[in-house]
Amino acid sequence: MREEDAGGGELTPMSNITPDPDLADENDSAYGEDALSETTTISSWIREYRIENGRTYHAFHDGKYWGSNDEAANEHYDICHVLYTKTFHGRLFLAPINPNPSAVLDLGTGTGIWAIDFADQFPSAIVTGTDLSPTQHYYTPPNVRFEIDDMESPWTFQENHFDMIHIRGLHGSIVDWPGVYQQCMRALKPGGYLEQSEYSAQFTSDDNTAPPNGGLALWNTTGPECHRVLNRELQILDSMRQHMINIGFQDVVEHRFKWPIGPWAKDPFFKHLGHWSKLHVESGLENWTLRLLTSVLGWSADEVRIMCASVRRELRDPSVHAVHRMNTVFGRKPLGIPPGS
Repeated sequence: MREEDAGGGELTPMSNITPDPDLADENDSAYGEDALSETTTISSWIREYRIENGRTYHAFHDGKYWGSNDEAANEHYDICHVLYTKTFHGRLFLAPINPNPSAVLDLGTGTGIWAIDFADQFPSAIVTGTDLSPTQHYYTPPNVRFEIDDMESPWTFQENHFDMIHIRGLHGSIVDWPGVYQQCMRALKPGGYLEQSEYSAQFTSDDNTAPPNGGLALWNTTGPECHRVLNRELQILDSMRQHMINIGFQDVVEHRFKWPIGPWAKDPFFKHLGHWSKLHVESGLENWTLRLLTSVLGWSADEVRIMCASVRRELRDPSVHAVHRMNTVFGRKPLGIPPGS
């Protein structure tokens, strides 16, 4: 097992991100308003989405996932895909997989953009993406398949089938992570890789510039409170490595990243990443909280939106050097089939 920290450049080791001293005006334009399981047929009821507070949510296994599936949410998910790939300097994954994979699984595929990009890059592979919502892009390569499925239900995939299984951005949506990892172990080929990337559900600041009271502080308490009620693991980014080790994955490697929120960093790479991170956060604030806080904690929609506005206002202050932590972990299935797989 190895553990590595990473940031910009060639997955450059890093500690704290240095703020840009020339960016001190909270009215800077960079902080303004303009910054930006069925394969062939799907029953009509699956598309009869639940509507809450003006947003739509999946009908299949209703309530399992906290995020919306409407156009605004799908744009947010695609922005997040760009943020991940920019963090990886154009790469879609970090695991040293077989260069000619034949079968790959993308769990929680969302709009399917990762699966589509992977299929374009590796035409040898049949790429299967599964999700609770049929919101995937219409124009896909011929080697991509999308299925409606719940990854916590018993899998029907063949044993020892996939060269790689990919998971991304599912914090707070899974009840039994060890059970999911166990199903991944069973479905992977011996020597195949599981890779998971997750960002923190909370905001931090290396230099303590985040206000101790206000929107950010309130945000950081509501998420854990919701997930204690739901009995779901919120900060999976901090425990997924150990979960994989416990299941029996070998050569487990963890890379740790930080996304500066806003272009306050001095380094050009982090400044550019900060623009995308800010866009990701601002497009995601309501998507991350509206359903959870109204359905679990009993907030009104207006109360949620007021909190989001407060968070947005604080993040637009260039003296606030907020970051999102993001970890990527990959591990290899042993060449010998482990007991209980």
